[in-house]
Amino acid sequence: MDLNLIAVIVGIVEGLTEFLPVSSTGHMIIVGHVLGFEGQLADVFDVFVQLGAILSVVFIYKERFARFFTKDGWDINKGLSVWHVAAGIVPVMLVAFFLYHYIKEYLFSPFTVAIGLFLGGLLLMFAEYRTKGREAELVDDVDKISIRQAVWVGIYQFLSLWPGFSRSGSTIAGGLLVGLTRSAAANYTFVIAVPLMFVACIYDLLRNLQYLSAGDMQVLAIGFVVSFIVAYISVLWFLKIFAEFQADQLCGLQDTAGRCNLLVFLHVSLL
Repeated sequence: MDLNLIAVIVGIVEGLTEFLPVSSTGHMIIVGHVLGFEGQLADVFDVFVQLGAILSVVFIYKERFARFFTKDGWDINKGLSVWHVAAGIVPVMLVAFFLYHYIKEYLFSPFTVAIGLFLGGLLLMFAEYRTKGREAELVDDVDKISIRQAVWVGIYQFLSLWPGFSRSGSTIAGGLLVGLTRSAAANYTFVIAVPLMFVACIYDLLRNLQYLSAGDMQVLAIGFVVSFIVAYISVLWFLKIFAEFQADQLCGLQDTAGRCNLLVFLHVSLL
């Protein structure tokens, strides 16, 4: 199959799944395996398309990110601050740094991804079960999140170091379990994704850039642009769903995401 077409397909997959409660990395590994797109170029490509998806979130939340560079953005008592973001990402960044080689060596395969999808699906359904009927008790505004809740969401994010275990899925489920509504958890998840994924992607790029040739740049550029556009649309759609749907409908959607993960797990296990 033509590499440019593969770039479009994988870019769409990344854009659709990066910020939904299903694993983008897991689905890219599976799609790449099916299309025969594997190896050094595929590894660098996966990083490039993730950067495209991340950039889309910066555009959507540009006012909030701009606020982080003001005095109020550092005040822990004036809404979501730099300290809340740091509490959610620093622990997982440290763990990821020390486990990087182990994860890349042993966990990047269709089978391990399938296991992550299975466990991620169970976590989503468990979080919904634990919080169903308690929506009125949950924190419904991202600017009201406590440092303790931010730290715990960050701890749940450790699960996403296993490829196939969705980062947004683990943090949204973790947010529900520590007292946040789906909307508040989703907004916090999207914000902390930017610095976390930016650092991870740059680190990965620097390690793999030496394997690129001049001819690879077109493929990378296509994936980057497609991922940016699709992610921008999918994040706006996801936030609109959280804003408009009733709690029981959202519960059904989250449960559906969990069940979809289980179905993908069964399919991959049979490949």
